[in-house]
Amino acid sequence: MKTYISDRIKRVKPSVTLAVTSKARELRAAGKDVIGLGAGEPDFDTPEHICAAGAAAIRDGKTRYTAVDGIPELKAAIQDKFQRDNGLAYADDQIIVSTGAKQSLFNLCMAVLNPGDEAIVPSPYWVSYPEMARLADAEPVFVHAGKEQHFKITPQQLDAAITDRTRLLFINSPSNPTGIAYTRAELAELGQVLEQHARVLVVTDDMYEHIYWGAEPFCSFASACPSLAERTIVVHGVSKAYAMTGWRIGYAAGPAEIVKAMKKLQGQSTSNPSSISQYAAVAALDGDQRCVTEMNKAFRERHDYVVPALNEIAGVSCTEGDGTFYAFPDVRDAIAGIAGVNDDLELTEHLLDTAGVALVPGSAFGAPGHIRLSFATSLEVLKDAIGRLAKALD
Repeated sequence: MKTYISDRIKRVKPSVTLAVTSKARELRAAGKDVIGLGAGEPDFDTPEHICAAGAAAIRDGKTRYTAVDGIPELKAAIQDKFQRDNGLAYADDQIIVSTGAKQSLFNLCMAVLNPGDEAIVPSPYWVSYPEMARLADAEPVFVHAGKEQHFKITPQQLDAAITDRTRLLFINSPSNPTGIAYTRAELAELGQVLEQHARVLVVTDDMYEHIYWGAEPFCSFASACPSLAERTIVVHGVSKAYAMTGWRIGYAAGPAEIVKAMKKLQGQSTSNPSSISQYAAVAALDGDQRCVTEMNKAFRERHDYVVPALNEIAGVSCTEGDGTFYAFPDVRDAIAGIAGVNDDLELTEHLLDTAGVALVPGSAFGAPGHIRLSFATSLEVLKDAIGRLAKALD
């Protein structure tokens, strides 16, 4: 049979995290007792004042097309957020609002990458970074940082990875999947390397900025390396910190020329994000931030339970994180101790079958021999899940 699928799409892998979440949902619908710890989604409801702003937008008839790159009120709220939280100043033409941070990242890749370009992707990585580079006909170049170096690449590794074809570097801190964050000093050291390579752009994915409990205050790459402002694009959104995943609002800030190119692409694809969601996002960024603090406190409490509990399980070794709602344990010893299980993919299948717990294999994030566990659910559910895993692995 003749195929009509493009070579570009054939090169791209489907999202493993979405597939695991879908599989868990299907099993529960079929009556199976399954705990899904695959989704990167807060279990909290969107705070009431944010919902009220969305409802008011509907009642007030704010349901029409907006400017492609976002309503003025939301751009102003984003400018205030960057100034307040990060000491960064952006003009209106340096900001774009998209249908989720994922669209901002995709728009950026399509706007700046050409066939033959290389995009450096520190590993472990969020599953979509390399696929977005491939969709832009560029080649992802992986720089691995294992738990022995706290899942953070060194300046020496970065320098060695840069070639004449390097165009873009992805930075994600705190990281999905590891929960590890770079310090200001570590970011500055990476910036010193990039000072020598004027062609390389940096995209810093700061989505988990407010789900953070590191030893020192959160620092964005853009704040640590102000001399690289003309080559740095900050991507952010309201999904994680405000429990607004379904509202689909993300945003990016950076050089006006690049933002203009991203706007052009968005204008020919989705046009503006949901008008209702934009007004809700204004309330999120401008409103009372106590809800963020309360949710962050709950995520920290869960982290402080999950990591030690995982380390009590035979064959499992888990590093403490600085933020996010993920744990990323090394399970290579557990794999070695189970007959018929040869890798992390087979281990997650085994645990789904025997323990009824859905997890994401670390190989999806460029780290074979690991698994990602989302603790964005209640302590009660987490204790049940850990108990099941302990029984299955012990």
